[in-house]
Amino acid sequence: MRLGAGIGLRLPHLAELAAGAVPDLPPGLWFEVHAENFMVAGGPRLAALRDVAARWPLSLHGVGLALAGTQRTPRAHLQRLRRLCDLVGPVLVSDHLAWQRVVLGASHWHVPDFLPFPRTRTALALVISNVTRAQDAIGRRLLVENPSHYADIGGHDLPEAEFLAELAQATGCGLLIDINNIHVSAHNLGLDAEALIDALPAEAVGEIHVAGHRADSGSTLLIDSHDAPVSAAVWALAARLLARTGPRPLLLERDAELPPLAELLAEAQLAARLLEPLHAG
Repeated sequence: MRLGAGIGLRLPHLAELAAGAVPDLPPGLWFEVHAENFMVAGGPRLAALRDVAARWPLSLHGVGLALAGTQRTPRAHLQRLRRLCDLVGPVLVSDHLAWQRVVLGASHWHVPDFLPFPRTRTALALVISNVTRAQDAIGRRLLVENPSHYADIGGHDLPEAEFLAELAQATGCGLLIDINNIHVSAHNLGLDAEALIDALPAEAVGEIHVAGHRADSGSTLLIDSHDAPVSAAVWALAARLLARTGPRPLLLERDAELPPLAELLAEAQLAARLLEPLHAG
Protein backbone atom coordinates (compact mmCIF):
# COMPACT_ATOMS: atom_id res chain seq x y z
CA MET A 1 0.00 0.00 0.00
CA ARG A 2 1.49 3.33 -1.08
CA LEU A 3 0.76 6.15 1.34
CA GLY A 4 0.98 9.66 -0.05
CA ALA A 5 0.05 12.85 1.75
CA GLY A 6 -2.15 12.54 4.82
CA ILE A 7 -3.82 14.83 7.32
CA GLY A 8 -4.41 14.70 11.03
CA LEU A 9 -8.13 13.94 11.27
CA ARG A 10 -9.62 15.75 14.25
CA LEU A 11 -13.02 15.13 15.78
CA PRO A 12 -14.86 18.03 14.04
CA HIS A 13 -13.88 16.57 10.66
CA LEU A 14 -15.43 13.15 11.28
CA ALA A 15 -18.90 14.56 10.65
CA GLU A 16 -17.73 16.19 7.40
CA LEU A 17 -16.43 12.87 6.13
CA ALA A 18 -19.52 10.98 7.22
CA ALA A 19 -21.74 13.49 5.40
CA GLY A 20 -19.67 13.31 2.22
CA ALA A 21 -19.01 17.03 2.48
CA VAL A 22 -15.62 16.66 0.74
CA PRO A 23 -16.32 14.49 -2.31
CA ASP A 24 -13.05 14.89 -4.23
CA LEU A 25 -10.45 13.27 -2.00
CA PRO A 26 -6.97 12.86 -3.55
CA PRO A 27 -5.46 9.43 -4.28
CA GLY A 28 -3.02 8.12 -1.69
CA LEU A 29 -4.81 10.05 1.06
CA TRP A 30 -4.58 8.69 4.59
CA PHE A 31 -5.69 9.92 7.98
CA GLU A 32 -4.08 10.05 11.41
CA VAL A 33 -5.99 10.27 14.69
CA HIS A 34 -4.90 10.57 18.31
CA ALA A 35 -5.29 7.07 19.67
CA GLU A 36 -6.41 8.07 23.15
CA ASN A 37 -9.52 9.80 21.76
CA PHE A 38 -10.80 6.41 20.60
CA MET A 39 -9.61 3.98 23.27
CA VAL A 40 -13.18 3.34 24.39
CA ALA A 41 -15.47 0.31 24.47
CA GLY A 42 -17.93 1.63 21.90
CA GLY A 43 -20.17 4.52 20.97
CA PRO A 44 -20.63 6.81 17.96
CA ARG A 45 -17.09 8.19 17.97
CA LEU A 46 -15.54 4.76 17.66
CA ALA A 47 -18.14 3.74 15.07
CA ALA A 48 -17.20 6.79 12.97
CA LEU A 49 -13.51 5.85 13.19
CA ARG A 50 -14.24 2.30 12.11
CA ASP A 51 -16.05 3.70 9.07
CA VAL A 52 -13.01 5.85 8.21
CA ALA A 53 -10.67 2.86 8.66
CA ALA A 54 -12.81 0.80 6.28
CA ARG A 55 -12.41 3.40 3.54
CA TRP A 56 -8.92 4.91 3.95
CA PRO A 57 -5.57 3.94 5.47
CA LEU A 58 -5.46 4.99 9.12
CA SER A 59 -2.61 5.87 11.46
CA LEU A 60 -2.85 5.89 15.25
CA HIS A 61 -0.72 8.59 16.87
CA GLY A 62 -0.46 8.13 20.62
CA VAL A 63 0.14 10.83 23.19
CA GLY A 64 0.25 8.71 26.34
CA LEU A 65 3.00 6.08 26.24
CA ALA A 66 5.59 8.35 27.91
CA LEU A 67 8.40 6.36 26.30
CA ALA A 68 11.19 8.25 28.08
CA GLY A 69 9.58 7.99 31.52
CA THR A 70 10.74 6.05 34.55
CA GLN A 71 7.07 5.28 35.32
CA ARG A 72 6.07 2.46 33.00
CA THR A 73 3.00 2.78 30.82
CA PRO A 74 0.11 1.17 32.72
CA ARG A 75 -0.73 -2.28 31.41
CA ALA A 76 -4.38 -1.26 31.04
CA HIS A 77 -3.37 1.58 28.68
CA LEU A 78 -1.37 -0.80 26.51
CA GLN A 79 -4.25 -3.27 26.48
CA ARG A 80 -6.71 -0.59 25.34
CA LEU A 81 -4.30 0.51 22.61
CA ARG A 82 -3.92 -3.11 21.46
CA ARG A 83 -7.71 -3.51 21.28
CA LEU A 84 -7.99 -0.35 19.19
CA CYS A 85 -5.21 -1.51 16.86
CA ASP A 86 -6.90 -4.88 16.41
CA LEU A 87 -10.24 -3.17 15.74
CA VAL A 88 -9.18 -0.63 13.09
CA GLY A 89 -6.01 -2.20 11.63
CA PRO A 90 -3.79 0.90 11.46
CA VAL A 91 -1.05 1.08 8.84
CA LEU A 92 1.13 3.10 11.25
CA VAL A 93 1.30 3.44 15.05
CA SER A 94 3.39 6.13 16.73
CA ASP A 95 4.09 8.00 19.95
CA HIS A 96 6.55 10.55 21.37
CA LEU A 97 10.08 10.49 22.76
CA ALA A 98 9.24 12.21 26.04
CA TRP A 99 8.01 11.56 29.57
CA GLN A 100 4.74 12.57 31.20
CA ARG A 101 4.26 10.60 34.43
CA VAL A 102 5.66 11.27 37.89
CA VAL A 103 4.97 9.94 41.38
CA LEU A 104 5.02 12.49 44.22
CA GLY A 105 4.43 10.74 47.50
CA ALA A 106 1.10 8.95 47.24
CA SER A 107 0.06 11.00 44.20
CA HIS A 108 0.43 9.86 40.61
CA TRP A 109 0.57 12.71 38.08
CA HIS A 110 0.20 12.63 34.32
CA VAL A 111 1.44 15.91 32.87
CA PRO A 112 -0.34 17.06 29.67
CA ASP A 113 2.90 17.88 27.87
CA PHE A 114 5.92 16.14 26.36
CA LEU A 115 8.73 16.74 28.82
CA PRO A 116 12.46 16.66 27.93
CA PHE A 117 15.17 14.49 29.43
CA PRO A 118 18.97 14.26 29.28
CA ARG A 119 20.01 11.90 26.49
CA THR A 120 22.29 9.71 28.59
CA ARG A 121 23.18 6.08 28.08
CA THR A 122 20.99 5.28 31.08
CA ALA A 123 18.07 7.09 29.47
CA LEU A 124 18.67 5.25 26.20
CA ALA A 125 18.49 1.89 27.97
CA LEU A 126 15.24 2.97 29.65
CA VAL A 127 13.67 4.10 26.36
CA ILE A 128 14.76 0.87 24.67
CA SER A 129 13.00 -1.08 27.42
CA ASN A 130 9.84 1.02 27.18
CA VAL A 131 9.65 0.85 23.38
CA THR A 132 10.24 -2.92 23.41
CA ARG A 133 7.50 -3.38 26.01
CA ALA A 134 5.07 -1.24 24.00
CA GLN A 135 5.79 -3.06 20.72
CA ASP A 136 5.38 -6.44 22.39
CA ALA A 137 2.08 -5.33 23.95
CA ILE A 138 0.48 -3.99 20.77
CA GLY A 139 2.02 -6.57 18.44
CA ARG A 140 3.16 -3.93 15.97
CA ARG A 141 6.17 -1.82 15.08
CA LEU A 142 6.10 1.57 16.75
CA LEU A 143 7.32 4.82 15.22
CA VAL A 144 8.93 7.19 17.72
CA GLU A 145 8.63 10.95 17.22
CA ASN A 146 11.47 13.39 17.89
CA PRO A 147 10.59 16.12 20.42
CA SER A 148 10.54 19.89 20.14
CA HIS A 149 12.88 21.82 22.48
CA TYR A 150 12.58 25.20 24.14
CA ALA A 151 15.81 25.12 26.18
CA ASP A 152 18.87 22.91 26.44
CA ILE A 153 18.54 21.06 29.74
CA GLY A 154 22.11 19.77 29.42
CA GLY A 155 23.62 16.51 30.63
CA HIS A 156 23.50 14.77 27.25
CA ASP A 157 25.81 11.92 26.28
CA LEU A 158 24.43 11.63 22.76
CA PRO A 159 23.24 14.00 20.03
CA GLU A 160 19.57 13.50 19.29
CA ALA A 161 20.12 11.91 15.88
CA GLU A 162 22.54 9.36 17.36
CA PHE A 163 20.14 8.64 20.21
CA LEU A 164 17.33 7.98 17.73
CA ALA A 165 19.54 5.83 15.50
CA GLU A 166 20.64 3.61 18.38
CA LEU A 167 17.05 3.34 19.62
CA ALA A 168 15.85 2.19 16.20
CA GLN A 169 18.69 -0.29 15.80
CA ALA A 170 18.16 -1.81 19.27
CA THR A 171 14.38 -2.16 19.12
CA GLY A 172 13.49 -2.40 15.44
CA CYS A 173 11.20 0.60 15.87
CA GLY A 174 10.96 3.26 13.21
CA LEU A 175 11.21 7.02 13.46
CA LEU A 176 8.49 9.57 12.96
CA ILE A 177 10.39 12.73 12.10
CA ASP A 178 8.46 15.89 12.86
CA ILE A 179 10.06 18.56 10.68
CA ASN A 180 8.41 21.41 12.54
CA ASN A 181 9.91 20.12 15.80
CA ILE A 182 13.36 20.28 14.22
CA HIS A 183 12.79 23.79 12.86
CA VAL A 184 11.46 25.06 16.21
CA SER A 185 14.23 23.37 18.20
CA ALA A 186 16.99 24.66 15.93
CA HIS A 187 15.68 28.21 16.27
CA ASN A 188 15.26 27.99 20.04
CA LEU A 189 18.64 26.36 20.72
CA GLY A 190 20.66 28.23 18.09
CA LEU A 191 21.37 25.13 16.00
CA ASP A 192 21.57 24.48 12.25
CA ALA A 193 18.29 22.88 11.17
CA GLU A 194 19.73 21.54 7.92
CA ALA A 195 22.59 19.86 9.80
CA LEU A 196 20.06 18.27 12.17
CA ILE A 197 18.10 16.94 9.18
CA ASP A 198 21.26 15.61 7.52
CA ALA A 199 22.33 13.75 10.68
CA LEU A 200 19.15 11.68 10.91
CA PRO A 201 19.36 7.96 10.05
CA ALA A 202 17.41 8.02 6.78
CA GLU A 203 16.86 4.26 6.67
CA ALA A 204 14.95 4.32 9.99
CA VAL A 205 12.49 7.05 9.00
CA GLY A 206 9.02 5.56 8.59
CA GLU A 207 6.89 8.71 8.56
CA ILE A 208 7.28 12.49 8.35
CA HIS A 209 5.14 15.20 9.93
CA VAL A 210 4.86 18.87 9.03
CA ALA A 211 2.95 21.43 11.07
CA GLY A 212 2.70 25.13 11.77
CA HIS A 213 4.17 27.15 14.63
CA ARG A 214 3.96 30.62 16.15
CA ALA A 215 6.39 33.06 17.71
CA ASP A 216 5.99 33.45 21.46
CA SER A 217 4.82 36.99 22.16
CA GLY A 218 6.92 37.28 25.31
CA SER A 219 10.26 35.97 24.03
CA THR A 220 12.21 34.99 20.96
CA LEU A 221 11.03 31.38 21.19
CA LEU A 222 9.10 29.58 18.50
CA ILE A 223 6.21 27.48 19.83
CA ASP A 224 5.20 24.18 18.27
CA SER A 225 1.57 25.27 18.28
CA HIS A 226 0.04 23.29 15.40
CA ASP A 227 -2.41 26.14 14.85
CA ALA A 228 -1.12 27.79 11.66
CA PRO A 229 -0.20 26.89 8.08
CA VAL A 230 3.15 25.18 7.52
CA SER A 231 5.96 27.67 6.95
CA ALA A 232 8.13 27.76 3.82
CA ALA A 233 11.17 26.86 5.94
CA VAL A 234 9.50 23.69 7.21
CA TRP A 235 8.45 22.63 3.70
CA ALA A 236 12.04 23.15 2.55
CA LEU A 237 13.40 20.98 5.37
CA ALA A 238 10.85 18.29 4.54
CA ALA A 239 12.03 18.27 0.94
CA ARG A 240 15.63 18.02 2.13
CA LEU A 241 14.87 14.95 4.26
CA LEU A 242 12.79 13.29 1.53
CA ALA A 243 15.72 13.70 -0.86
CA ARG A 244 17.64 11.35 1.46
CA THR A 245 14.89 8.94 2.50
CA GLY A 246 12.93 8.62 -0.71
CA PRO A 247 9.11 8.74 -0.51
CA ARG A 248 7.68 8.39 2.97
CA PRO A 249 4.16 8.92 4.32
CA LEU A 250 3.95 12.69 4.82
CA LEU A 251 1.35 14.07 7.22
CA LEU A 252 0.00 17.58 7.70
CA GLU A 253 -0.84 18.15 11.39
CA ARG A 254 -3.27 20.77 12.68
CA ASP A 255 -4.61 20.68 16.24
CA ALA A 256 -6.02 24.17 16.87
CA GLU A 257 -7.61 26.99 14.87
CA LEU A 258 -8.98 24.18 12.71
CA PRO A 259 -10.07 25.18 9.22
CA PRO A 260 -12.67 23.19 7.28
CA LEU A 261 -11.48 19.82 6.04
CA ALA A 262 -11.39 21.08 2.44
CA GLU A 263 -8.85 23.76 3.40
CA LEU A 264 -6.60 21.24 5.12
CA LEU A 265 -6.75 19.00 2.08
CA ALA A 266 -5.77 21.91 -0.13
CA GLU A 267 -2.70 22.57 2.04
CA ALA A 268 -1.88 18.86 2.00
CA GLN A 269 -1.52 19.14 -1.78
CA LEU A 270 1.83 20.82 -1.08
CA ALA A 271 2.90 17.60 0.59
CA ALA A 272 1.58 15.57 -2.33
CA ARG A 273 3.63 17.66 -4.76
CA LEU A 274 6.80 16.94 -2.78
CA LEU A 275 6.11 13.20 -3.02
CA GLU A 276 5.04 12.95 -6.66
CA PRO A 277 8.50 13.04 -8.30
CA LEU A 278 9.88 10.64 -5.67
CA HIS A 279 7.14 8.09 -6.35
CA ALA A 280 7.58 8.56 -10.09
CA GLY A 281 11.32 7.89 -9.83
